[in-house]
Amino acid sequence: MSDFTNNFWSVCIAAISVVSIAACLLLLWITARKKVPFQSDNTTGHVWDGDLREMNNPLPRWWVGLFILTILFSIGYLAFYPGLGNFAGKLGWTSANEYSDEVKTADAALQPLYANFVALPPEQLAGSAPAMAIGERLFMNNCAQCHGSDARGSKGFPNLTDGDWLHGGSPEKIKETITHGRIGQMPVMAPAVGTPDDVKNVANYVLSLSGSPHDSVRAGLGKAKFGVCAACHGVGGTGNQALGAPNLSDDIWLHGWGEAAIMEMVNKGKINQMPAQQGKLTEAQIHVLTAYIWGLSNKPVVSK
Repeated sequence: MSDFTNNFWSVCIAAISVVSIAACLLLLWITARKKVPFQSDNTTGHVWDGDLREMNNPLPRWWVGLFILTILFSIGYLAFYPGLGNFAGKLGWTSANEYSDEVKTADAALQPLYANFVALPPEQLAGSAPAMAIGERLFMNNCAQCHGSDARGSKGFPNLTDGDWLHGGSPEKIKETITHGRIGQMPVMAPAVGTPDDVKNVANYVLSLSGSPHDSVRAGLGKAKFGVCAACHGVGGTGNQALGAPNLSDDIWLHGWGEAAIMEMVNKGKINQMPAQQGKLTEAQIHVLTAYIWGLSNKPVVSK
């Protein structure tokens, strides 16, 4: 509870815990002191259904002992573990630390296995069936949520199997992307392009670069206005991997195809983020994952 962003809930839960323990102690004390009047036949005088009589027997000692042990355990737990608001407990235990320790233990156990893989370059490692089996698991656990289990991506998430790379598809660039992540930004370009009609003309010119269906008249009018886009995408729209600017001439559309989709990008811009895996994955795991992703588009021969 020490990691709550608002003190209200931590204080509320701590108060409920303390009050509950105190109430249990009070209940035990009251029941121990209360003397219930009884008849000569050791009953309380309460009768149900005509002949069911309540006996005046004390609680079993094992039950009372178990009740007391439960209260003592609760007090001890709150003293040693988180449970009282921002108090972390005498042992300083947290689920985050326990998870971190388990990860370190697992990494240490796998280190001898990864040591054999790290010695090989990604291009060679991509031909190893055992390494690719591990790489596939790493991909499924860390990358498939965005790029899909088949790595073919979806709208807004790049296809990793087609050889079309925003920042480069060499093993070095792939490892750099996995390690540090990427932030891609397409600024709002409508003010620089001109009027809404100019934006539509530019959209048709962009479609013409890849031979996609377009209005040739509008495309001709939009060529000059495309100059403001060429700073990133190049004069011919072939892109710039140094900037992460997509190639607009290959008929591969990351954020949707067609005049409307291109106009929306020009009018609203777009920010995409690939999260960094450094700190989440070890260097050896990133090395194996790099080889796996590189192999998706290069199709090396895999040997067992």
